[in-house]
Amino acid sequence: MDKFIIEGPTPLKGTIPISGSKNAAMPLMAASLLASSPTKLNLIPRLNDIYTFKKVIEETGTSVVFDGGSNSMVLNPANLHNTEAPYELVRRMRASFYMLGALIGNAGEAKVSLPGGCAWGPRPVDLHLKGFEAMGVKIKLGQGYVFASIDNASVEGGEFTLNPSSVGATINLVLGAVKRAKKFVIKNAAKEPDVVLLCRMLVEMGADIEGIGTDTLTIQKVDELKGVEYSNDPDRIEAGTFMIAAAMHPESDVTLTGCRPEQLGKFPESFNKLGVECTIDGSVIRIKSTDNLQPVSVTTKIYPGFPTDLQAQWATLMTQAGGTSMVTDTVYFDRFSYVPELNRLGGNLKVEKNRVTIVGKTQLSGASVMSTDLRASVSLVMAAMVAKGTSEILRVYHLDRGYEQLEEKLNRVGASIKRVPQ
Repeated sequence: MDKFIIEGPTPLKGTIPISGSKNAAMPLMAASLLASSPTKLNLIPRLNDIYTFKKVIEETGTSVVFDGGSNSMVLNPANLHNTEAPYELVRRMRASFYMLGALIGNAGEAKVSLPGGCAWGPRPVDLHLKGFEAMGVKIKLGQGYVFASIDNASVEGGEFTLNPSSVGATINLVLGAVKRAKKFVIKNAAKEPDVVLLCRMLVEMGADIEGIGTDTLTIQKVDELKGVEYSNDPDRIEAGTFMIAAAMHPESDVTLTGCRPEQLGKFPESFNKLGVECTIDGSVIRIKSTDNLQPVSVTTKIYPGFPTDLQAQWATLMTQAGGTSMVTDTVYFDRFSYVPELNRLGGNLKVEKNRVTIVGKTQLSGASVMSTDLRASVSLVMAAMVAKGTSEILRVYHLDRGYEQLEEKLNRVGASIKRVPQ
């Protein structure tokens, strides 16, 4: 297990390329199991979660060749024979549960372990299972596994309303329906870019999906999907994270390349209130910070609202703003494990239910702090880069799940981060 040693404060100056999206890549990998020929995916990030999901898929007999140098992956399900996704792999991350839809779609049956993942908040899979039952899939639970099956080659389908809207459930139901459901309608479907990208790839493979990008998806069965070459989206959460990191130090001047700014939803509206200079030119975003950062309160909402995956970073940024602000999370109510650690670094944050109040500006000072999940971890790294002195960030394996070459990217633009054994 590794830790980071970070010396601060350090302004960030230079160019950071944005990597491919982890959250979008894994649904594309799962969709590849539905094809009758190999699929090549581009812009796949080198992350622990990607390697874990690669192993989950390989358990089925599918060939997966990942070229980390070119960030490309070729998946060939020609020899898929095992329809089980085992506990020892699925427990490592919740996204492995996409195997349920992929295996139903490929083989009409699946045995998938109930998932694991970050240690915060309940994110039950009840919606996924109820949706499959509404589709006509038989679902049984036992010994920590979900057993899914259909009686014939297809099911009638039907209609299911997601309440609340869920990215994971939308993706899983789409994967299961495209080759098995005669007609299936998903209402209150998630509209996140990850869902849109998946649906567009499936259509290119031959799927029949209407309403892409809206909250109602209508899927009609096709007999065959072909393999394609397809490119992943850049990671909008990584882009937002680096925008926030650049804004935290008054002397920073950072250019982000390879972005999809239109996928940031409402985030730029809040960012533009900070008093920071932000210019967008196509796929390039440039941030020049200020010594008079304004406090801006935000409330997370489902896409295109302010992303819950950026709320920890935003609260960290607000420690450097001149006044009081609040961050309210309406998506997940228990995502504030970073607050005690930020306070150890000198922040002034207080949590009440699903809201944290931040009083700034505070001078942060180096300390030893503990990571608890992916976004909490990166928020502590950001705080340490503006803190005076030396900080230790423990359990940085969380970061390796979701940020490709984080310390290398930040060190190239002026940070002082060393990875050492813990």
